[in-house]
Amino acid sequence: MPVRPKSDLRSSEITPESVYLDRRGFLSAAGALGAGAIAAVGGFSSIAGAQQPQAIGKPFGLQPDDKPTPWEDVTTYNNFYEFGTGKGDPSETAGKFKTKPWTVRVNGLVNKPADYQLEDFLKPSVVEDRIYRHRCVEAWSMVIPWRGIPLADVIKRAEPNSKAKFVEFTTLMDPKQMPGERSGVLPWPYTEGLRLDEAQHPLALLATGVYGRVLPNQNGAPLRLVLPWKYGFKSIKSIVRIRLTDSQPKTAWNQAAAQEYGFYSNVNPAVDHPRWSQATERRIGEFLKRKTLMFNGYAEQVGSMYAGMDLRVNY
Repeated sequence: MPVRPKSDLRSSEITPESVYLDRRGFLSAAGALGAGAIAAVGGFSSIAGAQQPQAIGKPFGLQPDDKPTPWEDVTTYNNFYEFGTGKGDPSETAGKFKTKPWTVRVNGLVNKPADYQLEDFLKPSVVEDRIYRHRCVEAWSMVIPWRGIPLADVIKRAEPNSKAKFVEFTTLMDPKQMPGERSGVLPWPYTEGLRLDEAQHPLALLATGVYGRVLPNQNGAPLRLVLPWKYGFKSIKSIVRIRLTDSQPKTAWNQAAAQEYGFYSNVNPAVDHPRWSQATERRIGEFLKRKTLMFNGYAEQVGSMYAGMDLRVNY
C-alpha cells in the first residue's frame, strides 16, 4: 500500500511493538471458524505465551534464502487503513473488532448466488497451509505462512455464467468498529478486483489464518485475499462480498490515485512507482536490500496470464 509523508510516521511504525492477543479477542476469532479452530492453534496457552510459532505449510515460490518473517512482525507491521494509516495502528486499534457472526455474500453473474455464514462459506473446501512471499508497493516484503482455502473453490461453487469476466471484492463498511473509515484517505468501503482467470489461479488464496493460528484482526480477520504475485494492497481484508461482473471493477487505490495504482498491480521491478523505485525491496528483519523479482518470484506460475500484454501500460 502507499506510504505517507515521512513527517507523519511514528516510531511505533518503524520499530513494531509486541503483539497482544488477549483471551477475549482469541475467542472471538476462533468462534468465527468454529470449534475446531481452538484445536488448530493449540489452545490459549500457545497464543498467550509463544513468541515465535513454528511456520507450517508448503513453500510456494520461495528462494533458497527466504525465511519466514517472525510472527511479531507479521502481526504488528501492517497496512490496514480501516484501522489507521500507521503500521502499528491496526494491532493497537483492532483488538475489539467483532468477527462473529460474519456473512459473506457471493453474487453477481453466477448461477448459485448465496449468503454464507463464515463456517459454511469455508465448506467443503480443504483448508491448506502455504508459505508465500509477500511484496508491498512501499518496497518492503515478508515471507508469511498463510492458512486458507483456494479462491477457485468458491468461484467454482458459485457457477459463473458465460458473461462473467471479473471478480469484485468488498470489505466490511463499519466506521464504528473501523475508525479509519471515518477519514477521507480512501473511497470507502475498500474494494478490489481481479480478472476471472486471475481469481481462479491456484495461487489465489482466501486466508483464514497465519502461522497456523486464527487470523488476527489486524491481519484482515476473519477472511482476506492473498495474491503473492501482486502488490499487497490487492489482497483485500475483512471480505463481506464477492461479486462476479462483466466489466472491470473499480478498486479503492485506483480510484484514489490512478496514476500510481493500476488495476493489475503485478510486482514488476522494471516499472517504478511514480515516487520511488520498485527495483529493490527491504525484507522486514533484514538490513540489506534485495532485488525485486518479476511477479514477486512467481513468474513461472502466473506469467502466461499476461502474455502479450504491455505491463507498463497495464501496471
